[in-house]
Amino acid sequence: MATADTFLNLIAGTWAPCRSGRSFDNLNPADTRDVVGRFQASAAEDAQAAVSAAAQAFAGWRATPIGKRAKVLSAAADYLEAHVEPFAAELTREEGKALALARDEFLRAAQTLRFYAIEGQTFGGETLPNDDPQMLVYTLREPLGVVTVISPWNFPVSIPARKIAPALITGNTVVFKPSSEAPLSGLRLAEALVQGGVPAGVLNFITGRAGDVGPAITEDPRVRAVSFTGSTAAGQQIHRAVPLTTRTQMELGGKNPLIVMDDADLDLAVDLAVKGGLSLSGQACTGTSRLLVHRAVKAAYTEKLLARFKTLKIGSGMTPGIDIGPLASARQLDSVLGYIDAGKREATHLVGGERLTQGEFAHGHYVSPALFTDVQRGMVIEREEIFGPVLAIIEVADYADAVAQANDTPYGLAAAIATRNPKTMHAFERDIEAGTVKINRTTTGNLVNAPFGGLKSSSTSTFRESGRTGLEFYTQVKTVYRGC
Repeated sequence: MATADTFLNLIAGTWAPCRSGRSFDNLNPADTRDVVGRFQASAAEDAQAAVSAAAQAFAGWRATPIGKRAKVLSAAADYLEAHVEPFAAELTREEGKALALARDEFLRAAQTLRFYAIEGQTFGGETLPNDDPQMLVYTLREPLGVVTVISPWNFPVSIPARKIAPALITGNTVVFKPSSEAPLSGLRLAEALVQGGVPAGVLNFITGRAGDVGPAITEDPRVRAVSFTGSTAAGQQIHRAVPLTTRTQMELGGKNPLIVMDDADLDLAVDLAVKGGLSLSGQACTGTSRLLVHRAVKAAYTEKLLARFKTLKIGSGMTPGIDIGPLASARQLDSVLGYIDAGKREATHLVGGERLTQGEFAHGHYVSPALFTDVQRGMVIEREEIFGPVLAIIEVADYADAVAQANDTPYGLAAAIATRNPKTMHAFERDIEAGTVKINRTTTGNLVNAPFGGLKSSSTSTFRESGRTGLEFYTQVKTVYRGC
């Protein structure tokens, strides 16, 4: 393997090492002998420097005409598109997803930057009617100040793009910390914004362990907002620790159901389960995990799904035509294997769940996709978020039973139903407790221009991400009464 490159933090417009000089290796989950890069193992003092740089840059960026801010985002989008092939290859190496999906993610990030470059220029206050002809009443939308963005490893460029773009276009400055499992793709996004012309200190990029840098970039009173995507436990910890004056936007875990009704197109329902639950090796917060199948079609559906499982191809994301890539890390692999063991003790194991170690799999974090049936309420694999290629079939008696079981979870991120009945579709929209509702579509995936977020413990349910609504989190409203 070639010698790995060392990548730096970006603070106050300068790419520099952390003050301790320590670093960590970013490994390829398909072949852990491959070191994708070495990154800065930053500490609290580095994080504090990033916050200080963002605070100092805020006044100038806030005063920058919005047209110039939009040009930065548009130029950054151009940069990502121009480098999509090498950047996609890096994403596959560091995270494991198929190369085509990695390419799509960078293109989606560019689309997001362009969306906010345009949409942000139409987002402002409103004039309000009143009874006094000598008075004008209107609202202003103003930036908050320093915003911290903490993003996960499963979508390491598209998720931070939908956080950073609305923050910047509305005049905020940003401290961006990517996951240590996939920091290079986040660095490429920061690099694109620098190439696009973002001024020094407006965007700061820092890597390191959450325990080392997290409190300094979330609990500092100069930080006015924290946008976090990750585990529910970590999100709850941040939410409790931030000052009263700091906003939080938390997109957290899910235990997302797909209901298969007795009138469903079973081939479509199989496709929805496989694409929604396995296409990213199950490592998506909106990924399908529970299959609530009407008892009248359970046997037929299980047979079709089992046959589909046996055709799935496992391998490196660099290999064309693969369906399942590696899990992102050794820790993730151990966690998923633990859930599979629990499923084997509790339910009926149909196929998969083996740790793959031979041949091309010898140095990677591979597990075959697992399918369980006869899963009951309260079982570990029915209750807990697995974040891996594991699907659980749960028999339901009718629509009411299906919805009751679908809603019987602390989470409420995404949910889907497969049915041909328009009345059932309409009822499902109303009855399901989820922020994203899909009908004859996978639980995964959302549009750039549509709001995204969960209910219950899947979100703080304060401000939605994505779409025009995504701009609201990064602005505060000031009401003006002006006498003429």
